[in-house]
Amino acid sequence: MKSVLIIGAGQFGIHIAKRMGKMRCEIMAIDNSEERINAILPYVTNAQIGDSTNADFVSSLGIPDYDVCIVTISDNFQNSLETTALLRELGARKIISRAQNDVQEKFLLRNGADETVYPEKQTANRLAIKESSDDILDVFQIDHDVNIYEVRMPKAWAGKTVAELDIRKKHHLNIIAVRTPEQLVVPMPDMVLLPEDDLLIIGNIKDVKKYFEI
Repeated sequence: MKSVLIIGAGQFGIHIAKRMGKMRCEIMAIDNSEERINAILPYVTNAQIGDSTNADFVSSLGIPDYDVCIVTISDNFQNSLETTALLRELGARKIISRAQNDVQEKFLLRNGADETVYPEKQTANRLAIKESSDDILDVFQIDHDVNIYEVRMPKAWAGKTVAELDIRKKHHLNIIAVRTPEQLVVPMPDMVLLPEDDLLIIGNIKDVKKYFEI
């Protein structure tokens, strides 16, 4: 069971708390608004009202005890930056901070964040790729250029086995799962792909563009 500190109990923080709660994480939430704390309280283990830029208050939380600290403050970048730097100073094991533009992302990474989340940019990229092709059903970002794509079965691939296609060698793509009408399966080399199946493939966007119409 992971121990998580969420700083900022807005909608983004609540969504994270809901999901991590389902994963049985132990979650502490912090916000300076009683209203927001009351909203997130049903989804966390504990919550406190307090100022995340106050060193004495944050130190009292036992920062090194948390597996990850997630800063989701969105309405005050100065507070987000100060909170991130303070967490690093207090010995946080891992810090993930929310950014709302490229400049914020750079400053957060330079001042203590191990990672940043940039929901608006990530959602925009996902939507743009998904809607740019009738063949792509969804996309999940792994790195800047490498993603997992859920795609419709290409006509040329239907009726062939995974081994026969050998798309790793031919197209630099890998089939990691097949979504049949009944279930999602990890394919064996001898699995025959059917027209009604969808595929989850992983690869670089430039290689996906070469084969699928984007």
